[in-house]
Amino acid sequence: MLAIAADIAVILVAALHLWFLVLEMFLWDQPLGRRTFGMSPEKAAATKQLAMNQGLYNGFLAAGLLWGVLAGDDVKIFFLACVVVAGVFGALTASRKILWVQALPGLVALGLVIFS
Repeated sequence: MLAIAADIAVILVAALHLWFLVLEMFLWDQPLGRRTFGMSPEKAAATKQLAMNQGLYNGFLAAGLLWGVLAGDDVKIFFLACVVVAGVFGALTASRKILWVQALPGLVALGLVIFS
């Protein structure tokens, strides 16, 4: 039962990262993206290329997490650890909100995988 909960948590973290991909690659300079990240149209336009690159990396994390559901715990643990590290780094360098939105869900899923 715990293994099923762990896989569901991993899938939810992957879904979050797919949403981050959409926000950063496609909606960054749109009203929803600007509102989400608190940016002016000028700042969004100036940083759009960086955000697209960031979004692509979030897509790679999502793909790795989904692969992990099929491949096994070692892959899930690796990609969840990447999510947690990226979330902590983002919280330290960009916004504390990233700690709660990215790192905490990754940490919860990581704990479930390890203890399942």
